[in-house]
Amino acid sequence: MQEGLSTAEASSRLQEVGPNTLPEEKPRPWLSFLKKFWGPVPWMLEISLGLELFIGRYTQALIIGLLLVFNAAISFFQENNAQNALKILQQKLAIRARVLRDQQWQTLPADQLVPGDVIRLRIGDLIPADLHLLEGSLSVDQSALTGESLPVEAGPQDTIYAGGVIQRGEATGEVTATGTHTMYGKTAELVHIAKTTSHLEATIVSMVKYLVAMDMILVIGVLTYSWLNAFPWSDAVPFALMLLIASIPIALPATFTLASALGAQELAKNGVLVTRLSAIEEAAGMDVLCSDKTGTITQNQIELAAIAPLAPFNEADTLRYAALGSDEASQDPIDLILLNTARQRGIADGNGNRLRFIPFDPATKRTEAVWQTEVGEIHVIKGLPQIVAGLIHDGAGLSAKAEELAGQGCRVLAIAAGPTGHLKPVGLIGLYDPPRLDSASLIQNLQALAIRVVMITGDALATAQAVAAQVGLGSHTCTADRIRAGQSDDRMKCDVVAGVLPEDKYQLVREFQGAGHVVGMTGDGVNDAPALKQAEVGIAVSNATDVARAAASIVLTNPGLSDVLTAVKIGRQIYQRMLTYSLNKIVKTFQIALFLSLGLFATGFFVTTPRLVILLIFANDFVTMSLAADRVKYSLKPDRWSFQPMIISALILALAWLVFSFGILFLGLDVYHLDQAQTQTLVFALLVFTGQANVYLVRERGHFWESRPGSALMWSTIGDLIVVSLLVTLGILMTPIPIHLTALLLMTTVVFMVGLDFVKIQVFKRWGFD
Repeated sequence: MQEGLSTAEASSRLQEVGPNTLPEEKPRPWLSFLKKFWGPVPWMLEISLGLELFIGRYTQALIIGLLLVFNAAISFFQENNAQNALKILQQKLAIRARVLRDQQWQTLPADQLVPGDVIRLRIGDLIPADLHLLEGSLSVDQSALTGESLPVEAGPQDTIYAGGVIQRGEATGEVTATGTHTMYGKTAELVHIAKTTSHLEATIVSMVKYLVAMDMILVIGVLTYSWLNAFPWSDAVPFALMLLIASIPIALPATFTLASALGAQELAKNGVLVTRLSAIEEAAGMDVLCSDKTGTITQNQIELAAIAPLAPFNEADTLRYAALGSDEASQDPIDLILLNTARQRGIADGNGNRLRFIPFDPATKRTEAVWQTEVGEIHVIKGLPQIVAGLIHDGAGLSAKAEELAGQGCRVLAIAAGPTGHLKPVGLIGLYDPPRLDSASLIQNLQALAIRVVMITGDALATAQAVAAQVGLGSHTCTADRIRAGQSDDRMKCDVVAGVLPEDKYQLVREFQGAGHVVGMTGDGVNDAPALKQAEVGIAVSNATDVARAAASIVLTNPGLSDVLTAVKIGRQIYQRMLTYSLNKIVKTFQIALFLSLGLFATGFFVTTPRLVILLIFANDFVTMSLAADRVKYSLKPDRWSFQPMIISALILALAWLVFSFGILFLGLDVYHLDQAQTQTLVFALLVFTGQANVYLVRERGHFWESRPGSALMWSTIGDLIVVSLLVTLGILMTPIPIHLTALLLMTTVVFMVGLDFVKIQVFKRWGFD
């Protein structure tokens, strides 16, 4: 038997070779900051900056430059915060290893491993260091190291390398190299999460595409009108360019990142670690949650509920052979409870020597052991009843008794023993994993949010049905073999799927997605990784393996699934904030683009200036970034981005604001007899005031006074209105207008918003925003 190292020996070697970690490549902050000036939105601003400098408009060029730097700084600091959060996440997800220290098996952080340590590996483990195997057999996925797609079989005297993944088997090995001395050390990136375009990003692309297309038509009209009326190109070109820039949602990506980052921080306080920010948005649209049973819906605290011997064996025989078919080094919970119970009852584990042990494999669903005893070799099999029954001659009675125990909610294991080739059924072990105390209420709350919970388990159908009934899941049950055989035409209606293999989980997720669902998937093992990666919301539970955590987009640190409810609610709140921002941006773009273009045609002069358009971007777009922290209610049904209803609803509201805007324009011209410069100032104030009013109009799907806005939004609006009012009345960067006219404009805008609010409710109900 291996003795491993003592604590003193390990500490000495740790001082010599250093921790089992790799040096991190530190990013260069200045280079990261410069990259923020590269992309479609920065390009447009940079082209604008160049044109302004070319025609000698240095003030406008300075403002555009400040806009560029501001946007880059926001993105840079948010990314820096995300990197800091990831460092904390990596610490929380640190790999741990089962190590033999001081002749006792214990679990230690993998960075404390040193050459000479003896460690135990099980299915799902990430190999933490280069190892020389001493006993056992493994199937190792080394594709990340060698590029070979097929797993490598390894046994005693073989060497396996850091970064590999144990797909099957158990083994003990001695550490030969750690840290930078391993053949492959970059374990943190073993599972690469594909970067896909989220639903929000696709919506942004569509929104920009259509808004820019509309503005291009208006720009062509403005330039044509200017050419026909001999307007100076030095005025027409910058105005047309600013018209186009005003349609780009410059602050939308930064606002979404800020909203998601704030949501991720709130989730972290509740024990939910987000490894991919887009998962928060996907959680808002999730309508199906595929959940494991063990350790997720149940407590994963197995109790020995029943021992059912089969003649001529008795309870002691059944427990003794069950212990012989178990292995303490594996630290498997079932094996430990059987071994401990046998010891507590004074049942010896055999006076012979164990010749061979094959640990549990999800593919074979059994363990096997061969012992050399006084009466010869004894072959012991412990596994699922249907599997064991197929390996013995008289398994009918075993199967019938197993069904009875399973119907009581027990997880049933069958024991068979005897000389190789002459196995006899010994008895059954009934194990009970009680549901978590919060499972029933959690499922009820998820269903109240229109999320369907589907329990997926490898257990027998009778066991799965018993647990489902206790926690309030639906009664429509399916078996994986019927689904694989194509015998279940209504598989999308299954509330419980029993007898699944790892590959079935991946296929079920794909089928739900193919039916148009946004799917969440919980998992804890390496075999769950494909399903976790495939699902829009991959959720690794608290006891998940390293590979499962790497594949998931959300990692739970508390037992059970209660924190998923928090993730859904926060995700839906973020969706509501971003929906408000998007609706507001579309409404204002339609209003501004049409008003400035048609205003030129109606009055014969530019109703505002390029400089004021740039100031408008600061006054409207960047001030409304405070929506990222707005106080909102989460919706009671899954949220989905739908571009067409957004455009139609926004266009209707924009046309109403357009009518109001022209009314104010002609009031200033015909009643107050403002000159061109004063009119341009009035229009600037008008667009700012209506822009702020529109935020409050669209942020609430009912009447705007039904909920109180967040403090950040209210103070941003108050500050914006005060600053803009001072600018227009004191004539800073523009020609002043009378203070009473500014006050009248503000009051008129509020009155019009109240009236438009009733129209908005009908529009939102018609297009599904109620």
